[in-house]
Amino acid sequence: MKKAFIVTFLFCSINHFGQIPNTLTPSDKVYGLSKFWQEVNYNFVYLDKVNRTTWDNRFKELIPIVQNTKNDYEYYRELQKLCALLKDGHTNVYLPKGIEPMNTMFGDYRLFIQNIEGKAIIIRTNLSKKEEIPAGSEIIEVNGKSTQKFIDEDVAPYISSSTDYVLQDWSISNLLKGLEGETFTIKIKKPNKKIIELTLTHKKTEEKEVFPPFEPDRQLLDFKWINKETAYVSLNSFGDQKIDSLFIEKLPELYKAKSLIIDLRYNGGGNTNVGVQILQYLTNDTIVYGSRQKSRSHIPAFKAWGKFVNEKDTLNNSWQKKAFLSYHDQYFYDFEYHPGTIRLKAKRIVVPTVILLGHNTASAAEDFLIYADNQKHMIKMGQKSFGSTGQPFLFDLPGGGSARVCTKKDTYPDGREFVGYGIKPDIEIIPTLNDYLNNRDKTLEEAIKYLKKK
Repeated sequence: MKKAFIVTFLFCSINHFGQIPNTLTPSDKVYGLSKFWQEVNYNFVYLDKVNRTTWDNRFKELIPIVQNTKNDYEYYRELQKLCALLKDGHTNVYLPKGIEPMNTMFGDYRLFIQNIEGKAIIIRTNLSKKEEIPAGSEIIEVNGKSTQKFIDEDVAPYISSSTDYVLQDWSISNLLKGLEGETFTIKIKKPNKKIIELTLTHKKTEEKEVFPPFEPDRQLLDFKWINKETAYVSLNSFGDQKIDSLFIEKLPELYKAKSLIIDLRYNGGGNTNVGVQILQYLTNDTIVYGSRQKSRSHIPAFKAWGKFVNEKDTLNNSWQKKAFLSYHDQYFYDFEYHPGTIRLKAKRIVVPTVILLGHNTASAAEDFLIYADNQKHMIKMGQKSFGSTGQPFLFDLPGGGSARVCTKKDTYPDGREFVGYGIKPDIEIIPTLNDYLNNRDKTLEEAIKYLKKK
């Protein structure tokens, strides 16, 4: 996304099921619901894609429901469920501090779950359970429902996402998310096909060791030589401007490269300009083309006039068209478009380049891909990107929570949309369960093979 906004997706951890805050009055709850609904109606850039009848009816239905929620957590869950109807990864409702669900810890058990080949795969456990629940085991049932049915009914409806595949990823990784004291009964199919049933209750796990061990923490920028000709650079965030200076420090090494791999698979965004500062070293062009942007424009008088305008009246009449679109909340302000100008005097690195991307390549990292779109020496390899960027408007909600609403739409320079679809790789690589179990980075391997042919 543009202008310094880091994409952050917080999935945190509460003290006790019985200690959930209950501070909000019925009036507070209605106000918070109305505040969110109002800000969406006024500011949400994709309101034209929302079924307004469904949206407004759900708001009305929630007025008595939120007043009767048992505590602040239950109230905020209703707001999150309403927010999820908008299907936007940059429009979210955040829980207040002090309400922090748990995800992986169940006392004697600790389970890490990931979407692999469309299945809820346990990729890691606490060390003492590695034989009982081997990595690669699949959760096939939760609380008496098939895993997918449980996701569809109890998990996905609360998650805001612009794309179906990210929604599935997050639903699986947060499959057993809940408050301390909350219990799940699950069935697990092990790699040997044996099925076991466990009843798990959220509680802090004291055991620190996990298996397989956690991967080493990624640095802001990771660099290595794949072989004598191919250099690898992983740009893991554009949220810290320091990455630009780290990249410049590596230039003496990078100038030796005959080919290059740029890894954006772990880059959740940050500041678009930070990424562009790096991209300028990777092209000979003096002009690069970023996204086009627009936001809703609201002039109340035009909306009032628009009530009396029919669509047929808008033909060859710009005034009537503006009124008509304003009444239907579909009038946009197009920001003046300025391609980026590169005045860099330094030597460039223009060699065969593979950019790796995946479902976690988001926001400002997607903007980087837009700028790199017309570079003939570059190809994209991996999976679709996150499919969401924009400029969120942030505001507080009663009880210490908050929300954000996306106010800006970004497209390719030629108008192609990627929000809601993701940026597609030129060569798609989908890792398998065997790849994961064998600690094989199939996408990186394929990139290396591709560059050897160049």
